[in-house]
Amino acid sequence: MRETACLMHRRTALALVFFASAAILVLEIMAGRMLAPYLGVTLETFTGIIGTVLAGISLGAWLGGRLADQRDPGSLLGPLWVAGGVFTLLAPLLVRWIGPTVRAAGPVEIVLASAVGFFMPALVLSAVSPTIVKMQLDDLGHTGEVVGGFSAVSSAGAIFGTFVTGFILVAAAPSQAVIIVVGVALLLVGGYTWFKYGRRSARNALLSVVGFAVLGSAIVVVTPNPCELETAYFCARVEVDPDRPSGRALWLDTLRHSYIDLEDPTYLEFRYAGLVADVLHSLADGPLRSLYVGGGGFTFPAYISAVRPGSSHYVLELDGAIVDVAERDLGLVQSDTLIVDVGDARLGIANAPEGQFDFVLGDAFGGPSVPWHLTTREFLEDVAERLDDEGLYAMNLIDYPDHNFARAEAATVAAVFEYVVVIAPQSYLDGEAGGNFVLVGSKVPVNIAAVQANTVARGGNEIAISGADVLEWIDGARVLTDNFAPVDQLIGRP
Repeated sequence: MRETACLMHRRTALALVFFASAAILVLEIMAGRMLAPYLGVTLETFTGIIGTVLAGISLGAWLGGRLADQRDPGSLLGPLWVAGGVFTLLAPLLVRWIGPTVRAAGPVEIVLASAVGFFMPALVLSAVSPTIVKMQLDDLGHTGEVVGGFSAVSSAGAIFGTFVTGFILVAAAPSQAVIIVVGVALLLVGGYTWFKYGRRSARNALLSVVGFAVLGSAIVVVTPNPCELETAYFCARVEVDPDRPSGRALWLDTLRHSYIDLEDPTYLEFRYAGLVADVLHSLADGPLRSLYVGGGGFTFPAYISAVRPGSSHYVLELDGAIVDVAERDLGLVQSDTLIVDVGDARLGIANAPEGQFDFVLGDAFGGPSVPWHLTTREFLEDVAERLDDEGLYAMNLIDYPDHNFARAEAATVAAVFEYVVVIAPQSYLDGEAGGNFVLVGSKVPVNIAAVQANTVARGGNEIAISGADVLEWIDGARVLTDNFAPVDQLIGRP
């Protein structure tokens, strides 16, 4: 055991610990992208991933230290790296195997999916650090210095992996490519350490690493990828409607997010879109100055331009790649009357002129993926400042019984706007079913009769409630604020 300890230079040992920790954090962050097509992007999803990876780190560090005390740590090092590379390359396959079984999942399913894909890589790679520390402890008088130094380097590696992945890799490369590079790199390090510090011939070590690398990479490459396009935020794809050749559906992660007919922009496929149209048609005739919180498929800029010629549009869209998709596949053409501001709407709304808009549409909420900071009273106050004196805000959201999120959001709208309308099927309002709600806030009374007449003329069965009926339906729900907005816990699941 002492022979292997003297073989590893301190700088080499520190570099290996740094890389192992960095690799774990790369995998942890990429896990969010790989699971998004099945679980969405929610606080609960990231909670499950973080907790699962931390459990792997904890158990791996304990097992690695125990094994290093019982065996020659040099003989353990190569197999640990190789096993880490194999489990890393298997992660995409395992995620695609379990993903379809846990759609619209709760906490148990989220943790299960995270564990299947990422627990073992975290466990095995976390065993590297205590193994290397054991190899470096040749003087008990410096134990604290050695352990503390390696702990610091391990943390630095984790920080490096976090920053590089979150700020660079997620936007620069598909998750599958990142996984292959990390997995192969781990296998190469495994081959080197197995030969250098273990008890295996160079030929056998090389053959093992090459075999695992080729097999693992082949599995990742040939396994179907659920993403047509992987952006920094979403797994996106555009599908042609087989029943309507000019129709296009935009899918973001698990949600059929938007639909637009390239030849007939007045065609609205989704029920909620019809409700929003019922609301905007209650406004005075003529062109509209509209602000959109979320662009998606850019359905409503096209619709309003068709039914209200001369209208202008200011769109706040988080994802620049989705704007590119819309320009390429969904008929979006930017101009002086259709401006797209790419970035987080909470920041971008400050760029929109105050008191200039007749209509604001909040449409950034998709299924279980809710950007909570766009639900709060403080954000709605920013929205209200952008409306003119007679403008209104319409918001689409999805919720299921007990409708805790929808009721809390209605309470929040009521805290900012004097007049509030909730539009949904009667069964939703009665708490018997769920789906899309449209909430309306205005500084002046909403023409509910016109909204309801538009709904009836369209053949819809939704009910618009206001005033005391809305307050009764809210039933004392707490207003969402920047300080308290547990949206992921409030939202109901189908």
